[in-house]
Amino acid sequence: MAKSIRSSIPHVLLMLYLIAILFPFLFVIFSSFKQDNNEIALNPFGLPTTWEFNNYVEAWVNAKIGTYFWNSLYISILSSACTIALGAMFAFAVTRMRHRRWSLFLYSLILAGMLIPNNALMLPIYLLVRKMGILDTHLALIVPYVANAIPFTIIILAAFMRSLPGEIEEAAVMDGLRAPGIFAKIVIPLTVPAIVTVFIVNFLGNWNEFLLANYFLSTDKLRTLPVGMVQFRDQYQMNYAQMSAGIVYSVVPVLVIYAILQEKIIEGVTAGGVKG
Repeated sequence: MAKSIRSSIPHVLLMLYLIAILFPFLFVIFSSFKQDNNEIALNPFGLPTTWEFNNYVEAWVNAKIGTYFWNSLYISILSSACTIALGAMFAFAVTRMRHRRWSLFLYSLILAGMLIPNNALMLPIYLLVRKMGILDTHLALIVPYVANAIPFTIIILAAFMRSLPGEIEEAAVMDGLRAPGIFAKIVIPLTVPAIVTVFIVNFLGNWNEFLLANYFLSTDKLRTLPVGMVQFRDQYQMNYAQMSAGIVYSVVPVLVIYAILQEKIIEGVTAGGVKG
């Protein structure tokens, strides 16, 4: 009896943790469908008396959440795709170099880039972006996002590429493929689990990034969703129902992407970590 109780303790703790995670999210969802602030204040944890779907329309159109949403989606996808392209080529070169000392040096240099906190790079990045003449454009976010994500991307992809059987590439060489062909036709298709993992992790980081987007973009129509949500709060601070609708807009895409690709994410992390 005592043994069964001890074995059930971890499950109970996990259930409590799950409730603690889901409770705020459910509160926001229910609040987004309520009529006004009075209903939220009088019945904060209950279901709405009348489901106000118009809150989502008002938040999307009048509060410009739709504009911020598409800006964030475009910047996050493009930045993640560029990071994958550059990181995959570098990882392939590092893992297939004949001179191991140069390979180790370059790989160590990439690892050193992860030791510098992003906040410490704010001023240098701002000066660089301003000197490049791309301040207050989407490139002001895309370029730093790609640069910041390159070290993590290379580490994951390089670990996965090292786990690939060398016999496959040797057979490709016998068939007449050179390095670009091996990379495009052999290595990339086999590295898809790791690529998906890195893409999703980078996408989530870009989607939720606030500091660079807040300081580098001043034009309202160019702003991303996290910055737009802060302005939404300032402009509509008395309408918590519409504010909750805006929060749901910012969370749902992340949950959908993770729910669809969670198996690929786990597969890529475990394969690269165990075999690499």
